[in-house]
Amino acid sequence: MQKHRFHAHISQTSDLQILLDADEAHHLSRVLRLGVGQTVFVFDGEGREWECEIASVGKREAALSVVRQLTDEVESPLRLTLAQALVKGDKFDWIVQKATELGVTRIVPLVTEHCDVRRVEERAEQKLERWRRISLEALKQCGRRRLVEFSEPISFADFCEVAEAPNLIFSEQGGKTLRELAASVRQPAQLTLCVASEGGWSNAELITAEASQFLPVHLGQRILRTETAAIAAVALAQHLFGDLR
Repeated sequence: MQKHRFHAHISQTSDLQILLDADEAHHLSRVLRLGVGQTVFVFDGEGREWECEIASVGKREAALSVVRQLTDEVESPLRLTLAQALVKGDKFDWIVQKATELGVTRIVPLVTEHCDVRRVEERAEQKLERWRRISLEALKQCGRRRLVEFSEPISFADFCEVAEAPNLIFSEQGGKTLRELAASVRQPAQLTLCVASEGGWSNAELITAEASQFLPVHLGQRILRTETAAIAAVALAQHLFGDLR
């Protein structure tokens, strides 16, 4: 049986009843055609999820009766940040979707010297809202319970000043493999992965990263597209340090 999952803000939840807002209620009743008495699941975006029974459905909201709270662990113990250079078209959307499924905690859009994206600031809020929606749908599908954090687009130089170690920068110009890195570092509680656009990093950015003690790593001898590199890096990090062992 298909498991129907919905998101409710923490202010809409209690131990006995949960209210879905207009958008979620519309999806429940109009799109999925669910009705009173049927079983659904609701998560609050902060780590909790409940099995519920539909109590009532209106035009503006749906009321759900709590049956039980789920206690199994679905989030990775690794706080993983993907700092991804902006790319044109729908590639960034795809990266957001897949990185969410793989358990990324935070996504930071990077403005780099070679990223082919113009006037980022003018549409930043619209893009952030789009990425949050894509990520939320991926959360519903994959079973996660914590919303992915999104930062506003930031230049790579500025990101280097505020990023918390350890930080890995993926480059075709050398460095260790992730396996070699894993053998030389202790289990990290958090980790940041920096991935360039198709144009790669500039020499100035690599120098800035080195000065900021970012650790250079590579993904083998083949040249990967940026979206492939991003997902490969996330999956390998979760395998070595997270919950994909």
